[in-house]
Amino acid sequence: PVRGQQVAGHRGYFLTNAGVLLNQALIQYGIAFLMKRGYQVLQPPLFMNKDVMASIAQLEDFDEQLYKVSGKTDEPNDKTDKYLIATSEQPICAYHRNEWIDEKTLPLRYGGVSTCFRKEAGSSGKDIRGIFRVHQFEKIEQFCITQDDFEQSQEEQKRMLTSAKDFYDSLGIPYRVVCIVSGELNDAAVKKYDLEGWFPGQNTYRELVSCSNCTDYQARGVGTRCGQKKQAAAGETAKTSFCHFLNSTLCATGRGICCILENHQTDEGINIPKVLQPYFAGETFLPFVRGPMELTKGEKGSKKKDKK
Repeated sequence: PVRGQQVAGHRGYFLTNAGVLLNQALIQYGIAFLMKRGYQVLQPPLFMNKDVMASIAQLEDFDEQLYKVSGKTDEPNDKTDKYLIATSEQPICAYHRNEWIDEKTLPLRYGGVSTCFRKEAGSSGKDIRGIFRVHQFEKIEQFCITQDDFEQSQEEQKRMLTSAKDFYDSLGIPYRVVCIVSGELNDAAVKKYDLEGWFPGQNTYRELVSCSNCTDYQARGVGTRCGQKKQAAAGETAKTSFCHFLNSTLCATGRGICCILENHQTDEGINIPKVLQPYFAGETFLPFVRGPMELTKGEKGSKKKDKK
């Protein structure tokens, strides 16, 4: 982490050896896991045009989460302002931008695989140790599109949540599911569940998955409609039906690694979860190669206060 900070600043890090293998194993296993459940896998662009991002992201996201990329490029129309994605949900939202989707093809289920970039401007002082909260990480995302029917999108949300639960069951990670109260929802979601994994070292549950039903909020922003384009009769207005968009984390790999290390730890090292062992060339155990880092002055001070 010290070398990562020297290169990339606060929350910068390098993954080495076992860290790289765990990161890639979670990605590969996540892809295989979703493909077996009928998802189409997408690896989206890592940045988006400003106008497209503005049709999806909320205003506070531009201040607290999104990195702006500017400068001259070779684009003929000279659109220079772009934003790095905070999640693959954002570009996948625009995958069917200004399209009419045949209802017979729904639901559509996508598995997004991408690096994500977040400023974490509102998280100063939180989780400054390790890779639980960082500016750059990999994530596997579930993204589903249904008809303009709340019952159907509600059932799809339950299906997505079940997939996330099955994923963490297979990794041997204890968890709980929390239904988020309406006052804590953002503008897009009408219902949201968080899956929180157990972190024994911290003696608490921490968020691993956020599963949201955004109904037609995002679809209206990008103009994704259901059915066939219809012409209105004279004097009438054609009814427009927008699709319902749903998104759910499957695995943010940094947090997944932290949770695996805490739950599968022994005195000598880490037992690799069985489902990840094929991505370790048959290895089943990762021995420790060094002791824990020294506590900072601030952390030592906090421990003394806790004892008092």
